[in-house]
Amino acid sequence: MSVPPVIRIHPDDNVVIARQQLVGGTALPAEGVTVAGLVPPGHKLATRAIRQGEPVRRYGQIIGTATRDIAPGEHVHTQNLAFSAFERAHEPGAAATPTAYVAEPATFMGIVRDEPWRKGRVATRNYIGVLTSVNCSATAARAIADHFRRDIKPEALADYPNVDGVVALTHGMGCATASDGEELQVLRRTLGGYAKHPNFAAVLVVGLGCETNQIQGLIAQEGLQEGAKLAAFSIQDTGGTAKTVARGIELVKAMLPEANRVQRQPVPARHLVVGLQCGGSDGYSGISANPALGAAVDRLVRHGGTAILSETPEIYGGEHLLTRRAVSAEVADKLTRRIAWWEAYTARNQMQMDNNPSAGNKAGGLTTILEKSLGAIAKSGTTNLVDVYEYAQPVTAQGFVYMDTPGYDPVSATGQVAGGANLICFTTGRGSAYGCAPSPSLKLSTNNALYARQAEDIDINCGDIVDGGETVDEAGERIFRMMLAAASGEKTKSEIHGYGQNEFVPWQLGAVM
Repeated sequence: MSVPPVIRIHPDDNVVIARQQLVGGTALPAEGVTVAGLVPPGHKLATRAIRQGEPVRRYGQIIGTATRDIAPGEHVHTQNLAFSAFERAHEPGAAATPTAYVAEPATFMGIVRDEPWRKGRVATRNYIGVLTSVNCSATAARAIADHFRRDIKPEALADYPNVDGVVALTHGMGCATASDGEELQVLRRTLGGYAKHPNFAAVLVVGLGCETNQIQGLIAQEGLQEGAKLAAFSIQDTGGTAKTVARGIELVKAMLPEANRVQRQPVPARHLVVGLQCGGSDGYSGISANPALGAAVDRLVRHGGTAILSETPEIYGGEHLLTRRAVSAEVADKLTRRIAWWEAYTARNQMQMDNNPSAGNKAGGLTTILEKSLGAIAKSGTTNLVDVYEYAQPVTAQGFVYMDTPGYDPVSATGQVAGGANLICFTTGRGSAYGCAPSPSLKLSTNNALYARQAEDIDINCGDIVDGGETVDEAGERIFRMMLAAASGEKTKSEIHGYGQNEFVPWQLGAVM
């Protein structure tokens, strides 16, 4: 049986999606139209006449308004479709249903932490981290971590096979900001989330000494406690860069024996906390990789685990689909308040929420933020929305939750990991090479052409869904099994390539003074 050249997503849609490049004159008998002009793969074409000002629908939802009359079979994109505001029916809880939990949850091989401040939390990796309070200590922190790089000095960790590595997570913040403002509070919350993260066996915090983000202030806000697994010091107090690096190296050496003593053991899937990301999306994202990841998320939730959807500017226009799944009006209200915050935030920065999609998204077939958001939300599956968190807040609920973050992937994933994500799943249609220490990142491609071109960076290919060789549910089962494998220690492509240290990017709010 031949595969149709276009994909119809919903009966009410007035556009379909090209499976491959279509040329003018191609007949589409199932849709009753003939292609008018060239339509690139992943792009939309009209299945009937659409008048100027009329809504264009994909996924059964409005994705924008026709800016001129569109003929049947015509390519629908930026030349004739634009963002438009419209009223959305939120109906909190209208689509919430009881979750059917499995009788015998799946397991993975995790590392159970027993320290009082994270007792019972489970790690998927076992790193030693070097964090910085301020950008001024970044060079010293990197020099400490570089001393233990296996690719440069294999002997440095030769006696510690159970330690995944020593990583420095540096940033460009920590000073020139209000000492009692939101920006400093959020930075400290982010750093605190990493310091307490189960994927770190132990942590150093290195400062300069005179910065606004004083280490003792960080320790106090986040309830940290210095000891054998958390050491903090500054360059000024230590006596300079070389002395700081030497001290840091000696502290890491003292931490390594205890870090190496860990043993993986079978733990229930409820200990898996997965951050959901998409970057470099295309017209296939909402058809293949995103709904397949959503099917995996449904499995994870039914097995007791947690999934975190984020990137608020990239759910904009589709948030009503999430509030309908909220377990309470209070949870739905948390989400709508964050949307309102973003509308005010972009307005005061002379931006608009519909500035998205990016140039690459548009080249891949996405035209408006409404269209992009509807596809992005598919990553979340179908289970109830049980809670909403602000950036980098600790995620304590189990099930499907939302965390407010920017759409920029490194910033968004940094917040998710700070909140407790011990695995990231990242879909891409245009290509990505992202990695995220200390949590492993699985990358999913939306189409076969991308996988053929960039297989060295892609862990899971979902392109056969587009070509009719696999169902969304079959791919979802495959993704769920790979989640468990990665959580058990199987290296992801980004880990093999050494990604992760440069992708730590806390959200910078407010003015730099």
